Amino acid sequence: MGMGWLVTKYLTTAFVVVLVSEIARRSDKLGALVAALPLVTILALIWLQVETGSTEKVSNHAWYTFWYVVPTLPMFLVFPSLLSRFGFWGALVASALTTAICFWLFAQVVKQFGIDLSI
Repeated sequence: MGMGWLVTKYLTTAFVVVLVSEIARRSDKLGALVAALPLVTILALIWLQVETGSTEKVSNHAWYTFWYVVPTLPMFLVFPSLLSRFGFWGALVASALTTAICFWLFAQVVKQFGIDLSI
């Protein structure tokens, strides 16, 4: 695929991110709802399908996305609870660290069930 395709991918993906932030600026609930939709994942699945045509690649991406989303969920509870105490950047860093710890712990747990999330 050529440079035009790459530019199309970037512009489409950037449009989605900007759209979500603009909606969130106007409505907290609607912005959160749109952000919770797996828009980036859907775009990634489309890009993978168009570029590779590999059912296995698309399937694997969806499968691993599910498992990687689960340990990110606590961040959405930790961040707002820390925001007033540590400010935006402090809460963001603490949330990122919490997510990293959750990822590691979650990977250890699911490994016992034959799911390998190591990269």
